[in-house]
Order: sequence, then structure tokens, then C-alpha cells
Amino acid sequence: MSVASRLIPPLFVLLWATGFIGARYAMPWAEPFTFLAARFAIAFALLGAVLVVRPAARTSFTGAVHAMIAGVLMHGVYLGGVFWAVHRGMPAGISALIVGLQPLITALMAGQILGEKILPRHWLGLALGFAGVVIVLSPKFGAISGITPATLGAAVIAVAAMSLGTVLQKKFGDRTAPVASALYQYLGAALLMAAGSFAFETRTFVINGELIFAMAWLVLVLSIGAIFLLLYMIRRGEMSKVASLFYLVPAVTAVIAWALFGESLDPVQIAGMALTTLGVGLATAGFRPPQPAEAQATTGSAARTRDLASR
Repeated sequence: MSVASRLIPPLFVLLWATGFIGARYAMPWAEPFTFLAARFAIAFALLGAVLVVRPAARTSFTGAVHAMIAGVLMHGVYLGGVFWAVHRGMPAGISALIVGLQPLITALMAGQILGEKILPRHWLGLALGFAGVVIVLSPKFGAISGITPATLGAAVIAVAAMSLGTVLQKKFGDRTAPVASALYQYLGAALLMAAGSFAFETRTFVINGELIFAMAWLVLVLSIGAIFLLLYMIRRGEMSKVASLFYLVPAVTAVIAWALFGESLDPVQIAGMALTTLGVGLATAGFRPPQPAEAQATTGSAARTRDLASR
């Protein structure tokens, strides 16, 4: 593995963690669905310009539909839920911690959809991961008004959608060029967020430096940079290892939120994070993704050749 390939996972974690901070900067000045509709539309336009220059990166109608479905889940429902929760007062570090359960949920979905085997220790890891989240959240319920059943529900739906979206992207999106895949993902997400904006919001922006910075950062660094790193890692085929990276995001986000916004990072939270780390480690250890059909055929052919040669 090259040095550049080794740097991709930690770079992805760092960039992805800043998304929650970007939400904190943007949400006082724009409604969440309206902001995200604009963000996804800008990303769609930028990638559309790339396809004009590189028409070979286009995809089929079926590939476009699959990408739009993945985009609705990975970007629309996921970010819509997270931004809505942050807009309603949920601390960025807590929302990131809930989203950090994604490796556990993805492992379960991958077992059903991709055929990855789930062992007893993975179920134990799932239980420990949820226990860790409860420990971290328990001192916050009475102290922070932003943690409500509605904001918690939005965050949980968001992480479930992200998990399903990444698994479906692995199942159906491997043969689609990354630029085309991202383009149609953002088209699906933009349409969903636009519908939410017209249905539930006033579509009001307060244009200032913080909003412009947040939009530029989230479009260029997250919607373009981090997503292409994610698509690259998903394409590599090790779904469980990709999912496990998402646990590192809450810890990085909590440290950034503590440094920038003064959010608490007390011993109880640290203990809960440690327990969740143990749970995620147990839940994701030892997974082996199934081979693609082409690799299975090649492996089978090679095995038959060796068998004949040994006779």
C-alpha cells in the first residue's frame, strides 16, 4: 500500500469531523433544509462542470437511479437529520457521538445485504456500543435543552440512513464512475432537501461571513473532498473497515467542539467514549467482505486448475 493510500483514512476522519463544526457555524444563519438544498445544488453544479470536461465519466440510467437513492440516504436524510438536530440545539459533539454508532449499524446491515458474517462478539460489541452512548448522554438529559426526543430521533434516523446508503452504494455503485456517482447522489439529495425546505421552512438566509465560510467549507472540503475519499474507500471493497472509521469521528469532533465552542468533555463522557470504542472494536473486528463475482470466478478457476494439476 502506498503512503498516499495510508493517509486517506485519517484524512477522511479529520475532514468528516469538521462537518459537524460547519453545521454549528451555519445553523444560526440559515434553516437546515434550505441550507443543505443550496449546498447540494452547488456541489451538483460543480460536478456537472467536471462531466462536461470529462464525458467518459458518465453513467447509465440504472447507475444514476442507484446513485440518487444512495444520495437521498447518505446526504439528504443523514445530513438533514443531523443539521435539523443541531439547528434545534443539540450540541455538535453529542450529535457526532450518536452518528458514531454507524459502524455498528452498518455491520448489521452488511450482514444482511452483503453477506458478511456476524459473530457473537459482534453482538456483544453492539450492546457495549449502545451502553457507551447511554453513559455519555445520561448527564446531559436534564442539563441541555437541545437534547430532546425529537432531536435524538432525528440523529438516530440520520445514522441509520447513512449506514443503509453506504451499504447500498457498495452493493450497486462500484461500477459507476465516482464523479458521476457523486453527481447523481447530490441531485437526489438536493431534490429531497428542496422539498423539505418548501414544506417546512421559510427559505430565509442571513448572508454573513460565517455562513459563506461554512458553505464554502462544506461544499469543497466535505461534499467534494471527503465524499470522494469515502467513495474511494468503499470501492476498495472492505466495507466493515470503512464503517469502523466513522467511530473515530465523534472523538475528533468532540475535541474540536471543546476547543472552539467550549462544549464539555468531562470524565463521564470520556469513559462512555472508551466503552463505545471497545464495543465498536468488537463489532467490527474480523469482518471479511465477500469477494466480487469476478474475483470469485477467478479464484474458482484457479482452484480448479490447481486441482487438475495435482491429479
